[in-house]
Amino acid sequence: MQTDPISDMLTRIRNGGNARLSKVLMPKSQLKQEIARVLHETGYIAGYGDVEGAEKPTLAIEIRYGDNDQPIIEGVERVSRPGRRVYVGTKKIPHIRTGLGIAILSTPRGVLTDAQAREAGIGGELLAKVW
Repeated sequence: MQTDPISDMLTRIRNGGNARLSKVLMPKSQLKQEIARVLHETGYIAGYGDVEGAEKPTLAIEIRYGDNDQPIIEGVERVSRPGRRVYVGTKKIPHIRTGLGIAILSTPRGVLTDAQAREAGIGGELLAKVW
């Protein structure tokens, strides 16, 4: 049984990029869809959407590649896990790779990037780091 669906999602995206796949599929959830929205808005993935005609709700993520055919996402790190939740206040939100990456937070206002959370002046659960 899968115990950490967010970690599974990030691993599928990273492995799909390393395998040069155009898209990866995964079971859909509201949180995964919001994480995909943030990744799309920040330019780390080309797109996302529902898979039509799938037996169970399925999310498809289109992987984005750079000019040299390398995936845009160089690395991902799951921070908060089901067994060890990590919460940060506004002043403790980390800067990823000196601003070249993003931190994804689950806040009272929804799933936000580190910059959006700092601007809004709110903290939350630090879900993952992407660079």
